[in-house]
Amino acid sequence: MKIEPQSCPDWRDLAHRLHSHRVAMLTLLEASSALTSRPMTPLEMDGNGAIWIMASREAMQRQMVRGRSPAPVNLAFMGHGEGDYVSIAGHAEWIDDAQRKRELWSATGRPWFDGPMDPDLVLLKVTPLRAEIWDGPDSVVTHTLATTAAAAPGRELGVGRKDMTEIGWQRRPAHS
Repeated sequence: MKIEPQSCPDWRDLAHRLHSHRVAMLTLLEASSALTSRPMTPLEMDGNGAIWIMASREAMQRQMVRGRSPAPVNLAFMGHGEGDYVSIAGHAEWIDDAQRKRELWSATGRPWFDGPMDPDLVLLKVTPLRAEIWDGPDSVVTHTLATTAAAAPGRELGVGRKDMTEIGWQRRPAHS
């Protein structure tokens, strides 16, 4: 994902954590009030902290609550090998801007779209409101050793920590 420079410390920390993530699970509320999730490829975190994603107009019309704009969503990222997990709650807006689609177009869209002018292509602009971040051990071996050590009576499982960031507020630690 392309990361634009961020001015706020919370945004910079979030951008740093998301830099290596290539796929996110997008969860949204369907018109039927059911939650649904799908893997998506985030393209960019812009200078205002918004995360941009290519989406199918047809699929979004079926599954996104169109009456609510912006619509509540969640993006979940899992670090491969880094041992970190990020969950971003926010809201998504449909953006159907030809110039912005050309700017964000990349090879990642080719399997689904004929190009940036494909009529089925829309952009989702996800504006984060809250980010939860779990830092864990870097490897399965470290995790296994920490789990084994915690088996002793009275010892906590020391395999990481969780932080929660309210965007626009100062970071505060949260208990796991």
